[in-house]
Amino acid sequence: MGSEALAILMAFGFFFLLFIGFPVGIALAAAGLLFGYLGFGIGLFNLLPLRIYGLMENYTLMAIPLFVFMGVMLERSRLAEELLDVIGHAAGGLRGGMGLSIILVGVLMGASTGIVGATVVTLGLLTLPVFVRRGYDKGLACGTICASGTLGQIIPPSLVLILLADIMGQSLGTLFAAAMIPGLVLAAIYAIYMLMVGWLNPKMAPAIPAAERASMPRAELIKKLFVVVLPPIGLIFAVLGSIIGGVAAPTEAASMGALGSILVASLTRRFSWRVLTETVQGTVKISAMVFFILVCAQAFSLSFRGLNGEQLIADMFALVPGGETADIIFLLVLLFILGFFLEWIEISYIVLPLFLPVFAHSNVNYVWLSMLVCLNLQTSFLTPPVGWSLFFLKGVAPPEVSTRDIYLGVTPFVVLQLIALVILFNFPQIATWLPHAIGWD
Repeated sequence: MGSEALAILMAFGFFFLLFIGFPVGIALAAAGLLFGYLGFGIGLFNLLPLRIYGLMENYTLMAIPLFVFMGVMLERSRLAEELLDVIGHAAGGLRGGMGLSIILVGVLMGASTGIVGATVVTLGLLTLPVFVRRGYDKGLACGTICASGTLGQIIPPSLVLILLADIMGQSLGTLFAAAMIPGLVLAAIYAIYMLMVGWLNPKMAPAIPAAERASMPRAELIKKLFVVVLPPIGLIFAVLGSIIGGVAAPTEAASMGALGSILVASLTRRFSWRVLTETVQGTVKISAMVFFILVCAQAFSLSFRGLNGEQLIADMFALVPGGETADIIFLLVLLFILGFFLEWIEISYIVLPLFLPVFAHSNVNYVWLSMLVCLNLQTSFLTPPVGWSLFFLKGVAPPEVSTRDIYLGVTPFVVLQLIALVILFNFPQIATWLPHAIGWD
């Protein structure tokens, strides 16, 4: 059997193991080791340790557990609860104002935690019953929570951006700078949609009653805005500003962010030994999961390349007419379809590196391409059947909210994400302007 046929069988073998219930890392390692051994024998086991060692000594990836610690600490200290209370009262007088407050909190939580599961679960527990009680359309409420929770995948610091920096060969500071404007543009599109729904159909997104808003006097509201909202914003600017401004390396800034999250939790009087213990445990679990998949991915990618899988990919792209632009569109469509079945980490660390050699000798701007990929991967959190945001929300939703409500509710937000992707595709300067302006390109 030819090596190309083995490469194809390996890809199908991975999908088969995944769909019958094997964990992602085990499926990757099993398919890679089995077909790699069939293809070129014991030599695989001589090369694999070097690949794993190269991965584990990657200095940029050291930022992952530090940023995870920062996010888990802020989540465990119940920062979102206070942010929602304050911003909800501030925007509650608008039709759709509560939904707008969820989006704003999603931006702040995304920039300070970057952990989709924690953000969606927190927002779902705190706000979904309130949404339903205040008469919001259940689908709109579910879609807003799921979409807002995924903003942390494009707004830095994001685990997606950290891995893309390694995969695309770009500096992390450059990708962080490039992601700022697209992330805010996507949040603005969500906000405009929410306000339009409130304006065109007030029954779907009513304003918070005046009597309820009056429970927090204006002076107290202003005070809480400073006390509750400013500390996380200050932490975000300190961490991201030091990276983008070139003051600190990503790992150094991440360590300062971890320390800063402890200070923010202390300022809000939410820091305790229990919170610290839970944060460390959560950080270890999340980081171990990410690195386990990355290590297992080395066996798969090494075998696939050894079996001439890259040539198969190149031949597939060669069949696409239209040059570089058509190749990028084809890549984005393929990644979007794969997002229905795979998680972002498999797509970014398994599928994407296989496609990148097609663009190696082209004039494609890799910073812009990275942002297109990142925005595309974000849709994978909202698209069934493997949309993790949908699972997270369903797990904490009240009984009156059905799976159908969740699926119908996220559909408009998937469309909004695709609109943002089209805008970024046609206006690359949205991603490339800030890195160029600060001299990172």
